[in-house]
Amino acid sequence: MTYARTYRAPAPSPRSSRHTFARVVVALVAGFALLASGWFAAAHWKELASHPATVSQADELGVSTVGGLPDLVGKRAAALAGLFTQPPKIVGMAVAGRPGQAVPPAGYLNPLRAVTGLVPERIDEGVDFAGTGPVYALGNAVVTNAGWNAGWPGGGWITYQLTDGPDSGLMVYLAEDVTPTVRIGQHVTAATVIARMWNGGDGIETGWAQATGLSEESELPEAGGIGGGGPFPTMVGLNFDLLLQLLGVPAAPNAGGAAYGVLPAKYPARWS
Repeated sequence: MTYARTYRAPAPSPRSSRHTFARVVVALVAGFALLASGWFAAAHWKELASHPATVSQADELGVSTVGGLPDLVGKRAAALAGLFTQPPKIVGMAVAGRPGQAVPPAGYLNPLRAVTGLVPERIDEGVDFAGTGPVYALGNAVVTNAGWNAGWPGGGWITYQLTDGPDSGLMVYLAEDVTPTVRIGQHVTAATVIARMWNGGDGIETGWAQATGLSEESELPEAGGIGGGGPFPTMVGLNFDLLLQLLGVPAAPNAGGAAYGVLPAKYPARWS
């Protein structure tokens, strides 16, 4: 009678298991050592790259960094250094300012900052707005007119001459649905409420006035002679709208339109 043999796999040797475990440990240690050496090499070669004098000293000592082993190691280390030390692009963008970013003119504040429901309308001889509430002076000034002008819808008419800042000497007007709260000859600042705007259907208009304070600058020959009939926007009106934008006032809907007339030399074309 023939009996079938049963084969059993030999039990693992305790010594063999220990040897396998030891090999794994050695491999892990070697891997960590290689990673660490690559890291320090990257830092070292990055430091050399940022200090040309140090590289020159290495050349003088006979350690060539061109075409030899140090050069190969240096290139790979530099690549690692760039990988681990390159700053995130989004951070650089956040730190860098926008090119040509405009700066608000010193000494002036947004005159419409407390108006409720402020809505920019069109630029014509000046700039039109809807809303209600207090209107302030741009900055230090002297009031030259404060009362009624039948030639404007709503009838309100205020002018003041700036006495400080980049537009010192220029005249500003505020017209239409406003009630003056100042008097002629009064010295005002950017914290002075010069009028209260009421919702009468016409809104307000503000801009550069003639030196006499009798009407808007745009209708003078030096500015192109453009009155209430247009065409709009005027160059003078666009200029005043730009100043308001720098102070935080929303731009008018036609701020990007083709301009008519002339901007006289006495008005700054830009403030920064």
